[in-house]
Amino acid sequence: MNGSKGGRGRRIVLWRHGQTSWNLERRFQGTTDIELTDAGVAQARRAARLLAALKPDAIIASDLRRASDTAAELAALTGHQVHHDPALRETYAGEWQGLTHEEIVGRYGEQYAAWKRGEPVRRGGGELETEVADRAAPVVLGHAEKLSDGGTLVVVSHGGTIRTTIGRLLGLEAHHWEGLGGLTNCCWSVLGEGARGWRLLEHNAGTLPEPVLGDDD
Repeated sequence: MNGSKGGRGRRIVLWRHGQTSWNLERRFQGTTDIELTDAGVAQARRAARLLAALKPDAIIASDLRRASDTAAELAALTGHQVHHDPALRETYAGEWQGLTHEEIVGRYGEQYAAWKRGEPVRRGGGELETEVADRAAPVVLGHAEKLSDGGTLVVVSHGGTIRTTIGRLLGLEAHHWEGLGGLTNCCWSVLGEGARGWRLLEHNAGTLPEPVLGDDD
């Protein structure tokens, strides 16, 4: 499970923030600083109780409130100080930010379709997905490198940033990143260190990972 057959056996838990009002409205948030709803705070508290059982060694988070407030729930249980980094913010999407999904498709239909096809698109004139990975993945790796063998890093961030970071850490070409499904509010993905690098052990999980018992362990 933890990659003990090779590598240093470290784990990275990439945890999406709790629910916001703009999530409910299917409104593109990007770098807009939106707070958690009451339900989002409750989601964060429930998830934090589970993630605390993993005994994380460090917590890093986006400095946007929806992520930093989610991270604070885990910090309160573990006693760890959260390291906030703007490099972990969501994708900046320019003119798309604040628009609903329907408005984006209606106004920027071809741009949206090209993005979904896996083409490099500056949505709303904002960042490319590869640029998001360029800023976020090195921060995650830098903190992971500081872990002792078998250590666990929790990264509290945003759906798009987490997906691009996972794609980069797995060595996938950018046009394959869309193959990683989205993350539900306050769910997480787990990367484990194996003999050939990082492996995706859990994706969009809301329960603690179980050992893989079988021929593919």
